Amino acid sequence: MKLGVSPHEVSGLTWDKVAERLAAGASAILPIGAGAKEHGWHMPMATDQVFAEYFARAVADKIDALIWPTLTYGAYPAFTAYAGSASLSDQTFQAVVTEIADALIGFGARRVLILDTGLSTIAPVEAAIGASSDPALIRHLRVFDGPRFHTTSCQIKEQAYGSHADELETSLMLAIAPELVDMARAAPSPYREKAPSPGSLSPDDSFSPNYSPSGSFGDPTLASAAKGKRLLAAILDDLVEMAAQP
Repeated sequence: MKLGVSPHEVSGLTWDKVAERLAAGASAILPIGAGAKEHGWHMPMATDQVFAEYFARAVADKIDALIWPTLTYGAYPAFTAYAGSASLSDQTFQAVVTEIADALIGFGARRVLILDTGLSTIAPVEAAIGASSDPALIRHLRVFDGPRFHTTSCQIKEQAYGSHADELETSLMLAIAPELVDMARAAPSPYREKAPSPGSLSPDDSFSPNYSPSGSFGDPTLASAAKGKRLLAAILDDLVEMAAQP
């Protein structure tokens, strides 16, 4: 088992070194990214985990923070019809996040940065922060919710709509870890004149407004590494700005 891939990861440090770093003022980063959530036929179930760990390391390099192990289970109810896509209830997920955040505060972290790659996780993470022992010490870094990300995605996207295993997420993965993407298997969700309604995706109900045999929500065939590099730069700038907020 390879620990501490980044010098900022607590998994590769001894406890006394972690205590020293926290006492010196290092922020604590808790990455959240599903390790078992479908991402179409062309990307692995751990796509969100790859994103979470990439951005956690990038932010830690910028601000000299400590990174805790990625929370790979969360509230992902929209994907449970696809084999292997595990989801916790909002209540369970919220409780886990609160307890971890409180532990980090208890260890002396002056600031806890929850780096969140999900969309359905945003509300329970906000609730978890509100239930924590000191919400003022916690920042919610929403990877796909920054102003630069929104501006850049609008500039580069060609798909009519999308939000999952789509043109944007696939472009990001092509820029971060292209060896994990099989573009020959990329398949768009069935096109509809109106964007499908929010809710669970379905792999086999063709009458569902969110029918998608592949599990993609959007058109991943339009993805490119060049688009992904632009998105990466925008997201990192957003995250560093969020992390710096008082």
